[in-house]
Amino acid sequence: MLLTPEQKSEIDNLRTEKRSTLRDVSTGVEEMLYTPIPVLDHGFVRVIDYMGTDSAIVQAARVSYGKGTKKVNEDAGLINYLLRHRHTTPFEMCEIKFHIKLPIFIARQWIRHRTANINEYSGRYSIMDKEFYIPSPEHLASQSRLNHQGRGDILEGEEAHRVLQLLKQDATQAYGHYEEMLNMDANENILDEGKSGLARELARMNLSLNFYTQWYWKVDLHNLLHFLSLRADSHAQYEIRVYAEAMLSVLKAWVPITYAAFMDYRVGGTSLSAKGLTIVKKLISGEQVSQEQSGMSKGEWRELMTVLGRNI
Repeated sequence: MLLTPEQKSEIDNLRTEKRSTLRDVSTGVEEMLYTPIPVLDHGFVRVIDYMGTDSAIVQAARVSYGKGTKKVNEDAGLINYLLRHRHTTPFEMCEIKFHIKLPIFIARQWIRHRTANINEYSGRYSIMDKEFYIPSPEHLASQSRLNHQGRGDILEGEEAHRVLQLLKQDATQAYGHYEEMLNMDANENILDEGKSGLARELARMNLSLNFYTQWYWKVDLHNLLHFLSLRADSHAQYEIRVYAEAMLSVLKAWVPITYAAFMDYRVGGTSLSAKGLTIVKKLISGEQVSQEQSGMSKGEWRELMTVLGRNI
């Protein structure tokens, strides 16, 4: 279940209530407010609030009292310049707040981005939902032999079936024991009037990392772009990458000029070391350069050749 009936009712009420404002608003993200974007089997991303638009970035950069130049090409040129030369402060003038539902093991990876404000669902105060993440068969893979934190070949047949069976069995059993220790079911109905049950703050430790949690995550645009540059990357773990991709769609609706610059300079672009730049100059001039001559490690050389689209 993505949302409870109560949450759906609240969203419907919020979306029907119209408010007037003197603030500059993003028509794109206004259309998305409060509405969940489904992610994985039970997760979602939804925008709760935001502050600022592309114009706020331009306004901050020029320290003007108006809405920038009101010429899209000039605003785009300035935003491209700011992003290209890593002038980050103007992007910090925009903020956005998300409501995110995600597996706990992804939340623990996500929390390493320490440049946001977070308030998470409390397992001390409320009963955890009986919702846990089970990967689709095409995302079940063995450990990569080259990448120590990545995936290798897809599991198939009986091996894949057994893994899915274990994941479901373990999660179902863990939640059953969680309810038993609490002495109540997920609807907070007491199972045995003669027992008091274990404290929620202790009972929750039995749950596995594929159970879902929820949080509010508020971040400025500069740090959101940093998060997306890492987590929307093809090398990122699939389960966090799909959240980043959902947030990219929000970024495109919210600040379309910044989105276009970000896709050009960050997602579609690359940075070169001094050695890498030297190699590129030599290749352009027609020189033949080998990894041994380059002064680069095998890993650096492989990455550079991949970026340049050259066979190693």
